[in-house]
Amino acid sequence: MSRRILLNCDMGESFGAWRMGDDAHAMPLVNQANLACGFHASDPLTMQRTVALAVQHGVSIGAHPAYPDLVGFGRRHMACTPEEAHAFVLYQLGALEAFCHAAGSQLCYVKPHGALYNDMVKNDELLSAVLEACAAFRPGLPLMVLALADNSREKRLAELAAVPVLFEAFADRSYQPDGQLTPRREANSVHHDPEKILAQAISIARGEAFPDHVGGMLQLKADSLCVHGDNPESLAVLRRLRKALDQI
Repeated sequence: MSRRILLNCDMGESFGAWRMGDDAHAMPLVNQANLACGFHASDPLTMQRTVALAVQHGVSIGAHPAYPDLVGFGRRHMACTPEEAHAFVLYQLGALEAFCHAAGSQLCYVKPHGALYNDMVKNDELLSAVLEACAAFRPGLPLMVLALADNSREKRLAELAAVPVLFEAFADRSYQPDGQLTPRREANSVHHDPEKILAQAISIARGEAFPDHVGGMLQLKADSLCVHGDNPESLAVLRRLRKALDQI
């Protein structure tokens, strides 16, 4: 690869008295932090504290907007019009940017969460609505999307909206042959073996093929690699992964 792959993690997903993830230990190990904006997780104080933590460690801040589904953690599919999607994404970007501005920083990219992220893979109008929200918020603000076996569709729609795209792969999720993530309702959709997580991450970082969910081999071209902060097994391997990626 011509440049090292970045490492990102979903963070700031605690809510009130409920704690999720280990942001304090994960933050120093990543390049990018995808911060919840209040629709699937987080609250104003959590957002403020997590932004401060990212600034402290020099980590790039990304907005992690979701469907308005706090009870379902943003993982339930919702029938939203493109106009609604544009509005609620823009709303969430503005909320997180307020805390970034107060901390002397700014949003660097947008990575949708959960069902919204997955629905964009299949729905052109939804993807275009999110792209247009990014463009409306700030020209040149990148959108992070799923790296697939073929991303020509995403590149075409992003070019129409004049929005840069970042392609993301996952260290701890299993894949379908076309590069889509295996649905969480299916068995073995999330990897729990630290060695498997590490091996898949290194293969992706090197641009090499790795096993998909049905026994084939898949190769992805990604700019950033995600490890989920709510997966204890993947966090356990994060230090090893950081060291391994720095050596590639």
